[in-house]
Amino acid sequence: MGRPSKIVFLDYDGTTAFEYKVPKSQSDMICGVWKNLAKPLLRQLQNGQMRITMAMSTGRRKEVEGKIIKHRALFAETFSSTLTTEEPTQGMGGIAMLTLSDTENNLHFILILQGLLTHTHTDPPLVPIKVQLLYRQHVLREIRANITAHDPDFAEVLMDLNSRELFWLSRGQLEISVATEGQDTRQISGFITGRKSCDTIQSVMSSGDALNPGKTGGVGSAIFHLHDNGTLDYQVQVAGLSGDVVGLTIELKPRRRHKRSVLYDLTPELDVALGRAQGSWSRLEARHIHMLLQNELFINVATAHSQEGELRGQIKALLYSGLGAPRHELPILLAGVLVVPPVLSSAGGHAWVWVDEQCHLHYQIVVAGLSKGEELAGSAHLHGLAEIGEMDKGSHGSKRLLTGFYGPQAGGVLKDLSAELLQHLGRGTAFLQITTKLNPQGEIRGQVHVPNSCEVSVRGEAGDESEAEAAGGGGGPEELKKDPNTCFLENQHRAHGSHWTPNYNKCFSCSCQKKTVICDPVICPLLTCGQTLQPEDQCCPVCDERKEPKDTKAPEKVEEHPEGCYFEGDQKMHAPGTTWHPFVPPFGYIKCALCTCKGSTGEVHCEKVTCPVLTCSRPVRRNPSDCCKECPPEEEKPPVGLEHADMMQADGTLQCKFGKNFYQNSDTWHPRVPLVGEMKCINCWCDYGVTKCQRKQCPVLTCQNIARKDDKCCPDCLDSKEEGEQEEEKEEVLMMKVPDKRQSWRH
Repeated sequence: MGRPSKIVFLDYDGTTAFEYKVPKSQSDMICGVWKNLAKPLLRQLQNGQMRITMAMSTGRRKEVEGKIIKHRALFAETFSSTLTTEEPTQGMGGIAMLTLSDTENNLHFILILQGLLTHTHTDPPLVPIKVQLLYRQHVLREIRANITAHDPDFAEVLMDLNSRELFWLSRGQLEISVATEGQDTRQISGFITGRKSCDTIQSVMSSGDALNPGKTGGVGSAIFHLHDNGTLDYQVQVAGLSGDVVGLTIELKPRRRHKRSVLYDLTPELDVALGRAQGSWSRLEARHIHMLLQNELFINVATAHSQEGELRGQIKALLYSGLGAPRHELPILLAGVLVVPPVLSSAGGHAWVWVDEQCHLHYQIVVAGLSKGEELAGSAHLHGLAEIGEMDKGSHGSKRLLTGFYGPQAGGVLKDLSAELLQHLGRGTAFLQITTKLNPQGEIRGQVHVPNSCEVSVRGEAGDESEAEAAGGGGGPEELKKDPNTCFLENQHRAHGSHWTPNYNKCFSCSCQKKTVICDPVICPLLTCGQTLQPEDQCCPVCDERKEPKDTKAPEKVEEHPEGCYFEGDQKMHAPGTTWHPFVPPFGYIKCALCTCKGSTGEVHCEKVTCPVLTCSRPVRRNPSDCCKECPPEEEKPPVGLEHADMMQADGTLQCKFGKNFYQNSDTWHPRVPLVGEMKCINCWCDYGVTKCQRKQCPVLTCQNIARKDDKCCPDCLDSKEEGEQEEEKEEVLMMKVPDKRQSWRH
C-alpha cells in the first residue's frame, strides 16, 4: 500500500475516538501523538478494546485495520519484520519480533499472524505451517509446526546462528517467511531489520558519569540514526572540556573496573575547532545492533588531562514526544561552564526547542550526571527548574518557568510567550537554564536560537493549560524520585530488568519489565539419578551425589569451581553438575531447553530438548508445563503430510493460572472455593492468558410453582421440569461459545 492519508482510532463499539491526518512524506514511518486521552478511552486501550485503521485518500474504504494490544515481548525486541504478501487483496499480514540471546547467538522470535489461518467452526483443527529463514531466496533454516487459528502468537528459537547468518542479519538481508501447507497454500514474508521506532537514539555525556567521576562543567551530546542496512549515522558535539580531545569512542560496559572495551573510534571524524564529529559506522555486527537498541552501549570522551575519559554517557532511546526536531537536528548543549559565573558541575544536558505556526513553544530536555551531593540534597535525579531567560541583565521580566521535574527528562508546551521573549529566541539571545538546590543560581545552561516570525503574544486556548504540559512534572515527589520503569511488589521497588524470587513462593521467578511485574512458575527438570535431595533454599530437587556411584573426576570438578556457574538469564548461581530450564525474559522459562553447570570449567552448557516424531494429527500436552506433546491413545495415524507435529513444541500457548491449577486457552471450568467446594453456578474460561468468569444467568420463569434443587443453579418450574433442564443446558452452551460477549473480570 502507499502512504495513508489518515489514521483513525476506534473505540470498542466502532466509533471514531481520534483521527490523525498524515502529513505528506517519503518516509515509511508515521509518527504522531494523541494527547489527553479521556479515562474511559484509556481503560479501553489498556484492556485491548481499541482498534486502529489506516485509509488511503482515494476513497473511504479502510485499507488496514487491527486491534491494539500490549505484548510482553515488546521490551526485548531488537529486530523486527513486517510480513506481507504479493497479493494484498487476500487480507493477510503479520509482524515478527526478534531478539538475540544475551550470551549466545540464538535468535528468539515471536510471530503474530492475521488472516493467514482460516477456520470455519469454533474448534479449528491444527494447521501445518512452515517458517523459513532465507537469504536471496535460499533457505537457511526451516521450522515446521502445527498451530491453530485461535493462537495469535507463535514462538521459537533459532539456535547457534553462524557468522554468515549474523552478518546478513546485521545488513537487513535476511528474510523470514511463513506459509501454510496443504492444498490452499498461503504465504507472507518480510525482511528483518533493526527495530523500527519513532524514538530518538541519543546520549548526554557528563563528567559525573565518567569512569572516574568528577566536576568539570563540560558536556557532550550525541544523536544517532540506524539504517536498515546496519549503518549507524552519528552526530556528536562537546563543550567546556578541560583540554584537547584525544579520544572519542563508542564502548561496551567495562568488563572490570576501569577496563574499557572500545567498539568503534570516532576520533578521526572530530573537528577539534568546532568540537563536533559527524559520520557513519557501517560495520555494526548484529550483536552491536542488539546492544544499541537495548541501551547497552556508551560514548566516551577522553582528553589530555583525563586519558580514561573526562565525559561519558549511556546511549539511550528517548521516547517520541511529538517533537520532530530530535530525530534529525543536534540539540542545544547545557553545561556548567555556560552558567554566569561558570559552575564546575558534574551534570550535563541537552534540549530541543521549537516554535510552531501558532507560536507555541515546544521543548524536550535531558539531564545526566548529577552527583550524590545533589541527590542527598533532596532529589533522586534532579530537583530543579528549567528556565528561559534573556541575555540582557535589565530585562528580568521576560524570564519564564517551563517546568519543575524530578527525573532526568522533561518536556512540554508553552502557549502564551511574550513578544519580547519571542524576539530574544529569534535573535539567539535567549538561554535555557537548569537550577538545583545546590546551585539555585544555575547548575547548567545553554544558548537558544529559534528563528520565528511571531511578533505578538499568543494566548493559549485555556488558562490552565497555558503553563507547561510537562511530561516530567506530574505526580508526587516520592513517585517521581523513582525511575519511571521500576516495579513495586511486596512493598519493595524493583529496577527494570531485575529478577528475583518472590517471598510468597520460592517456586516462582519474577522479573520487572518497564513497570510490569511478570512472574513465571519454576519448571523443574526431570532427574535421571536414583536418589534426590530437596535443598531448603531451592525450589527444585537435585541429585544426591552421596548416594550415586563415585566418579573419580567429580571431586576435582567441585574443588576447581566450588561456587558453581553464574547464568545471565535468571542471574543466579547454580551448583556444579545441576541442570535447569533457562529463564529468558520475556519468554519466561524455556521448557524445551536444558542447561547444565559444568563443574570442571564453571561454564553453562544449554541444549534444546529433542521431542519424538509424532504419528498423530492432534497431539496434546499431558500437562501445561510439558515440553513435548503426545498422541492421545485413542487417535489413529494421520494422513501423509502431518508428520511434523513435534516441531515448535514450545509454541508459547497463553495459559491461565487459577488458584493452583493451569489451564490451556479456551479451557472451561467451575472454580473451587475452600470450605465451599466447586461453584457450579459460576463458569470460568481461559481467554489468551486471561481468566474470565461469569455467573450463570437464570431464565425468567412465568410459572407459579417454582422450586430450586440443591444440585441446580437456577430455580425450576415443578410442572415443566424437563423444559427447564433443556433451557438451562442451552443457556450454558451459548455462554461457552461466546464468552467475550459477557461481562468478565481479570484474575
